[in-house]
Amino acid sequence: MRNSSSTLEFLPTRFILVGIPGLEAEHIWISIPFCLMYMIIFLGNGTILHVIRTDTALHQPMYLFLAMLALAEVGVSASTLPTVIGVFLFGITEISFNACLLQMFSIHSFSIMESAVLLAMSVDRFVAIYNPLRYTAILTMPRIFGMASTVTARSFITLFPLPFLIQRLPICRSNVLSHSDCLHPDMMKLACADITINIVYGLFVLISTFGMDLLFIFLSYVLILRSVMAIASHGERLKALNTCVSHILAVLAFYVPMIGVSMVHRFGKNHVPCFIHVLLSNIYLFVPPVLNPLIYSAKTKEIRQAIICMFHRIKV
Repeated sequence: MRNSSSTLEFLPTRFILVGIPGLEAEHIWISIPFCLMYMIIFLGNGTILHVIRTDTALHQPMYLFLAMLALAEVGVSASTLPTVIGVFLFGITEISFNACLLQMFSIHSFSIMESAVLLAMSVDRFVAIYNPLRYTAILTMPRIFGMASTVTARSFITLFPLPFLIQRLPICRSNVLSHSDCLHPDMMKLACADITINIVYGLFVLISTFGMDLLFIFLSYVLILRSVMAIASHGERLKALNTCVSHILAVLAFYVPMIGVSMVHRFGKNHVPCFIHVLLSNIYLFVPPVLNPLIYSAKTKEIRQAIICMFHRIKV
């Protein structure tokens, strides 16, 4: 703790997390849907990871990218689990400063990984439709491993400065966060110093990762549509487009809530009630990991058959 210019400034040893403002008395009931969502996330994504690992027929680029997506979603959910369950189920609202920094880094880095994997999956769909005969020759195991390494390295390197940018800020207004987990925009608002660097760097991360990924996903689908339109048979066109449906739904499930959160944070922070911010943030963190295993299980024949075979073996 230090005194500078008659302003009390300090780095708190703990932050206070908040569930849903105004519904504190109902947190025990609100914890039920959160627990159900975590069960779906870990069981759903865990099942997909298991069938891809054990079924050699699924050791193909498309399913390996799906395994990466499932790992990223499990990472995001595992990062939020301790505080979300702690706040809503057990009423534990305190988190240490360092633990908060670690959670912030984990949530944002796994989210960036998820975005990058969705981009890799769009490239996979383009190669499969544009040049199906050389699909496995182009997307070889070394290249897929290289893409996975690049995705991981980009997430870590891009977010590495973020905890240090928070640590340099004196926190003197409050140590109460407005969510049930630690997020960079929420933490930097508590500072009583100039946060321009944090804002600029946060915007840079947003544009250079999510923004660029979404742009390249869009361009990939422009090229996919051009390739599909070059196919003579109407039935083959539909078949080619049908292979993209699961990925399109996964992209929408990820980016629509994220854009909603960004818009409300940037333009509606003074007009939108606090619980709307919390609700949208939870939708952004929970909807993709919950929906994607269901989407791919329902829309991908090979995944569905592998899951059925797995349960049949368990039953036997």
